[in-house]
Amino acid sequence: MLIETDPEELAKIVIHHGLQLHRQLGPGLMESVYETVFADQLRAIGLEIECQKPIDIQVNGRFFANAFRADIIVNRSLLLELKSVENLASVHLKQALTYIRLLNMPLGLILNFGAATFREGTKRVMNDSAKK
Repeated sequence: MLIETDPEELAKIVIHHGLQLHRQLGPGLMESVYETVFADQLRAIGLEIECQKPIDIQVNGRFFANAFRADIIVNRSLLLELKSVENLASVHLKQALTYIRLLNMPLGLILNFGAATFREGTKRVMNDSAKK
């Protein structure tokens, strides 16, 4: 199994395989299709993948079970937020940033398989306050 936990190195691997999948399937499928196939491909190269992982949060001293679901978490250190829309909206970036802050992860990727090109649909989201 691939043990890599550095989010930057994982991001390179994920983007490479995301590009291949976008070329193979093209844009226009439902997000769930990309998630299923992409997760399988990432597992096949030895990455630990958690799909639709329920995330608990604590706010004002109160615990909320299953507050949201993370699309994909790679090796417990990189959040992937998958989309299949023509254009990303600013709310997508805000959502991913909030998720990585709540998860205390330094990096997240938004991968929009619905964009005309994979490059235009890929966005990095950084959490400068993540504990190292």
